[in-house]
Amino acid sequence: MTQSRVWFITGASRGLGRAFTEAALAVGDRVVAAARDVGPLDGLAGKHPGDLVPLALDVADRQAVFDGVERAAAAFGRLDIVVNNAGGMLYGMVEEATEEQIRAHMDVNFFGAVWVAQAVLPHLRANGGGRLLQITSMGTGGGMATVGFYGAGKAALDSVSEALAMEVERFGIKVTVVQMGGYHTGLFTTGTTATEPLPRYRPLRTEMEAMWGDAVAPEPDTAAPVIMELAALPDPPRRVIVGSQSFDHVLEMHRARTDLYRSWEHLSRMAPG
Repeated sequence: MTQSRVWFITGASRGLGRAFTEAALAVGDRVVAAARDVGPLDGLAGKHPGDLVPLALDVADRQAVFDGVERAAAAFGRLDIVVNNAGGMLYGMVEEATEEQIRAHMDVNFFGAVWVAQAVLPHLRANGGGRLLQITSMGTGGGMATVGFYGAGKAALDSVSEALAMEVERFGIKVTVVQMGGYHTGLFTTGTTATEPLPRYRPLRTEMEAMWGDAVAPEPDTAAPVIMELAALPDPPRRVIVGSQSFDHVLEMHRARTDLYRSWEHLSRMAPG
């Protein structure tokens, strides 16, 4: 009989984190599900007694993260797969955002993920290895109006995760940057902090809202099979795009950037180095 794996998932009470939690439980694994509000997990915990441990945790609090990870590791005796998923959205133009909003956003989307990684690494290393799935975004390749700080936080995590993958692979720890596409997670509703709109940006804001359109995003559970497959691969990739349309969009963004570089290659080559 194959031994069940132990997952530690942040942002597990809703959206993608909830979908990943349910998928892990469905295959007989055990999960420590962390969230600031674990109330929404009550029903799921009742369906999986002994296999799901809700853990109230604010990832922006570094000491709370380290204490919480110790409790998580003690719950089932070890950690095998960590999904760094907690995050939120700061919606608005760069000029509109307050210092408090920017710092609070980065405290969760970037620093919170770093604190989790730092806290779980000793446990994964002690086990001889494990998986760390860093949930970023398909949009880390470039900024976009109204969601610049979201992209910035995810891009920072993306870059740090690449470095982390190199640093810990000799310990048997596999790090994968998971570039998520758009899913119906509540990110733009319950997960959003909005800036105070400045009138001068009204035309651009209207254009951006029209660009987002009314397209219905797929449900989070449709992304869960990718996470389950990544967790099972003996040699997972260092990064993967989740979503068929997102895959095409990312490739198009990379092509456009390459074309831009080429069009100004003469300027780049004016300087040595």
